[in-house]
Amino acid sequence: MTSSSEVYIEGTAADPVVRAQAVVRDAHSRLRAGLATVAQGTSAGGGQSELVEFCTGELRRHLAATEQTLYAAASGAAGTRLLVRALRTTAASLDRRIDEVAGAGNPASAAAAARSVEAILDVHLTTEETVLLPALAELPGADLPSLVADLTTLLEGGRLETPAVVDVRDIPHGQRHPRIFARYARLAPGEGFVLVNNHDPKPLRREFEATHPDAHTWDYVESGPEIWRVRIGKAAVEG
Repeated sequence: MTSSSEVYIEGTAADPVVRAQAVVRDAHSRLRAGLATVAQGTSAGGGQSELVEFCTGELRRHLAATEQTLYAAASGAAGTRLLVRALRTTAASLDRRIDEVAGAGNPASAAAAARSVEAILDVHLTTEETVLLPALAELPGADLPSLVADLTTLLEGGRLETPAVVDVRDIPHGQRHPRIFARYARLAPGEGFVLVNNHDPKPLRREFEATHPDAHTWDYVESGPEIWRVRIGKAAVEG
């Protein structure tokens, strides 16, 4: 029997998906407000170091946490792959603007770079709120409340579990790929994990080749007839 604490009406504030979306929007609001505050302080002749610290610290930490959770899950589905590609493009643009903030020679230059960061960030976060989150809520296999819980863990300085083996044999087919891509996103360059499946995961390999070309490794450890084991890794950084 379902306990009273688990009963909710879909689409209301008690719905776990609605609550998860609210958590992300609240995090976005704090990020926007924090950036606006330090940017205004620098424009008024305040501490440039506070602006640099916020952009290179909290803002970059948020971008990285979103990549490891929300983007990782959405990148493994055909319906959201192009959306994630677009979001990663704007995230890369933000990263370049953050470098400009950090490298600015004076408060005026830093404040000007920060205004670019604010403009791009606002569009970026709005797209996540209005397009990505609803898409993840409808994506088979993507558990949005769990993804947002992982995002919150990272933003609070925690760490996510990194199992060495991901066995998907008991997971419904439509729910496998988001979990696998989420695990891949947690790898450091040169690291890997072993995927255990009950068939040759050729479709998954094609998705990796489409979303992470030249950035992943794929090595069969066991090839059937009942069990397939594949070591999936993140390519090591040269040099």
